[in-house]
Amino acid sequence: MKTTNKLTSIVSNFTLLFVLMLIITACNSSNKIAESSERTKTNINNNWLYLENDTEQISEAIENKDWQQINLPHSWNSLDATDLDPGYRRSGSWYKKTIDVNINANSIYELYFEGVNITSKIFVNGTKVGTHIGGYIGFTIDISDALKSGENEIIVRVDNSYDPEVIPSQQSDFFIYGGITRDVWLQSKPKTHLANLKYTTPKVSEEKATLEGTVSVINGNTSSKVKAILKDKENKIVAENIFSVDNGLAKISFYAIKNPKLWDTDNPNLYTIEVSLLDENNAEKDKISDKVGFRWFEFKDHGAFFLNGKRLLLRGTHRHEEHAGVGAAMSNEQHRADMELIKEMGTNFVRLAHYPQDPEIYKACDELGLLVWDELPWCRGGVGNDTWKTNTKNMLTEIINQNYNRPSVIIWSLGNEMYWLPDFEDGGKIEKMNSFLTELNDLSHQLDPTRKTAIRKYYEGSDIVDVFSPSIWSGWYSGSYKSYQKAIDQYKKEYKSFLHAEYGGSSHVGRHTENPITGEGAIQADGWEEAIVQTDVANIAQIGDWSENYIVDLFDWHLRISENDSTFVGNIQWAFKDFGTPLRPENAIPYMNQKGLVDRAGNRKDAFYVFKSYWSKDPFTYIESHTWTEREGPQGLARDVSVYSNCKEVELSLNGKSLGTKTRNTKEFPAAGLNWNLQFREGENTLVSSGKTTDGKTVTDKLIINYRFTKNQKAEGLKLSYSVLENGNYLVTAIAFDKNGLRCLDYENRVYFQCLSGGETMKSLGTPTGSESIEMANGKASIEVKRNSKNKPLEMMVLNQNFKGTYLTVQ
Repeated sequence: MKTTNKLTSIVSNFTLLFVLMLIITACNSSNKIAESSERTKTNINNNWLYLENDTEQISEAIENKDWQQINLPHSWNSLDATDLDPGYRRSGSWYKKTIDVNINANSIYELYFEGVNITSKIFVNGTKVGTHIGGYIGFTIDISDALKSGENEIIVRVDNSYDPEVIPSQQSDFFIYGGITRDVWLQSKPKTHLANLKYTTPKVSEEKATLEGTVSVINGNTSSKVKAILKDKENKIVAENIFSVDNGLAKISFYAIKNPKLWDTDNPNLYTIEVSLLDENNAEKDKISDKVGFRWFEFKDHGAFFLNGKRLLLRGTHRHEEHAGVGAAMSNEQHRADMELIKEMGTNFVRLAHYPQDPEIYKACDELGLLVWDELPWCRGGVGNDTWKTNTKNMLTEIINQNYNRPSVIIWSLGNEMYWLPDFEDGGKIEKMNSFLTELNDLSHQLDPTRKTAIRKYYEGSDIVDVFSPSIWSGWYSGSYKSYQKAIDQYKKEYKSFLHAEYGGSSHVGRHTENPITGEGAIQADGWEEAIVQTDVANIAQIGDWSENYIVDLFDWHLRISENDSTFVGNIQWAFKDFGTPLRPENAIPYMNQKGLVDRAGNRKDAFYVFKSYWSKDPFTYIESHTWTEREGPQGLARDVSVYSNCKEVELSLNGKSLGTKTRNTKEFPAAGLNWNLQFREGENTLVSSGKTTDGKTVTDKLIINYRFTKNQKAEGLKLSYSVLENGNYLVTAIAFDKNGLRCLDYENRVYFQCLSGGETMKSLGTPTGSESIEMANGKASIEVKRNSKNKPLEMMVLNQNFKGTYLTVQ
């Protein structure tokens, strides 16, 4: 009995010792896991505090009691820029956030800002950890030394004050928003890690492609190795190899990628490259990845553009980075929506004007198949001093480095209208301009020999860069749009690589006329060079009606020319979306450049469908115009109706009776021949267009038009009405009427809305229903109103210089 107990005791002790050893081993193993370091990237947009105070002293900012809670992205000019008060805030502000971090001794911690406008200072726990100059470029700040385990306070001072040493120039025709206008990330990585992965595809054909690149190894040793794997979109490995590291740099190369799936604008095939850092035992210590697109391109001298050996007409538009209500502080969803809408139109090229944009934009362009002109924000202002030059070169370097791997990018633009309105004495002199432009051009090719450089509208430097765009504004700032072919024929001969950037004109949504002003006989018909600064030169921008009817004709003519010119590189319409500018307070919507194909909220104008009819493969028909449902004219007078469609044949019917089928022909004008001359009856008229698709299906559009034979007389008053929108807000509409109560379809004067009580107007949005001051469109103007309480009446007023205030009460 004693022996058994003794044996049991020995076994129990042994078991206890074994379990203890397992626990110790597990603990040691657990410690090793904790000490190992993997990359992390955490979005920290939410729950920031904002202080609108210009002090430069962090102590004063911290002690201030006026901090307000906000989320990023954020701009203090989101509404301020487009309100009715002249000017907008150009000053400094502060942002603050507390983050909780469990420090790993083997990790490096960084803050990654996608964009802070326009200069910034960053503090962590009261210690200044970094600064940045330039509001449109991402940057990373190492905060490891200032960080501690537990709670940490991040404070950022942002300043968009006027500074002539930082581009873009104050003279630019767009707002320079202030704030942390893009995403912010907290990221960590091992102390020994990979960085600066860059690659090119120097030889690409349909049969074979090569990839060459480099990657830096930070804090590595002589035994470090790098493994690279290339995968196709089905995640199949198509190439892999291990490469040695020499002086902290590994050269990566794949020379025999067979039958690559090429990246192009219709099929933007993307591969994934994964790069791993290996130790002497081939254990993975760090890993990074990126996307790869195999493509090649060429601008033929005095000829067309080729992508992957095939001629591609560049069908382009421009994008400014802003949206109604948020200014430049757009969400990734809003960025993506812009690019998807641009692609829906059939676009294959986008110029990012006049500055580099959010990372989501380049990602979308890679994935959607949009070629990119990326632009250094040297916009007007001339050449500056030495500090200005250093800042500008640094920005160009950052732009190229951050988007070096993007297959969508084919052009680094070095500036736009740079000579105009110099900020520095003698800053507009040609010799100074050309000297610095040459430096930028050389720097660009040194940093990236694979892409082209470009500028727009600086003629004296046209032979310095690879691609040049002169200024052609036929039918808007000069001459008639019918001179467009003459203009491009001249410039194709004059410039080796001529790409036409910027053309178009303004349109005020809902403004229509039976006889749009074209300027024939009133302006120089053959002119096309921009005359915007020559106020004594008549142009359509000054004397036109800004109707949607005129602008669809202008675009229709331009596209008819470009689509039928086999040696034309292509053109880039200005601009895709209405955007804000401090230089245009007198516009129909104050402070808005209204040259967009969509309004500032992304709602399509008529002009959008003109481009879609030429460019998109998705079948549709669109009767011009869904914002022109009230028309008038004498009985018996025929009217033209155009249908924009990409279908080969389209039939139009009026009030149930077919008006015949027409065949689309891009050499005909207007609407590629899809134009009918018809007579409306008095009262309600129903138009239906039907187009046949290639697979035998039918696409249709329907439009109901109220037509009257009686012309309105002079306006003598305004009346208000309302409707309830899907979001629960009210749309309050003002109508100008004559003595007989008829709507005055020719009344275009400005009106002013005001909410007297019970709600608030959705003002300062820069949209057709988001401005308290707006010109009428065919005797009509509207504003969206948010009601505070249904228990209290909503009281609205509209007035102008011609009529006394008109009131509306909603009980």
